[in-house]
Amino acid sequence: LPRRDLQDEAKKAARPWDWSKAFDRSAPCSPLVQAHESGHPQKGRIWLAVNGKVRQDADLAELIWPIPDIVSICSEAMELEPGDLIFTGTPAGVGAVGPGDTMTGGVDGIGTIEITIGQPK
Repeated sequence: LPRRDLQDEAKKAARPWDWSKAFDRSAPCSPLVQAHESGHPQKGRIWLAVNGKVRQDADLAELIWPIPDIVSICSEAMELEPGDLIFTGTPAGVGAVGPGDTMTGGVDGIGTIEITIGQPK
C-alpha cells in the first residue's frame, strides 16, 4: 500500500522512496502458509478487489521472475529465515484506495485476505 503523495515528494527531491512504501500498516498480510503445506506454486490466480470490484487479476505464471528465482536472488543478498516475507510488484490495475474501502484478494491454493482501510490518525 504505497503512499503516492510521499512517493511523489521523494521523486521530486531525488530521494529514496522508502517512507512511501514502508510505514505503519503498509503491508497487510493474510495468515502465513508454510511452503511444505502450499508447495511452490508456479501458476494460479492472484487477484485483488476493492469494494467488490476486481481491479487486479493475473496468474503467477505471468511473473517476470519465477518464484524460486526470486527467492534464490534474495538469498544471495541476505540470509532468509522462516517467516521472512519477500514483496514483489503486483499485477496491472493498481489504483488509489481510501478510508472505508474494503479490499479482498488472494492467491489460488494459498489463501485470501480482507481488510478495510481505516481513517488516518
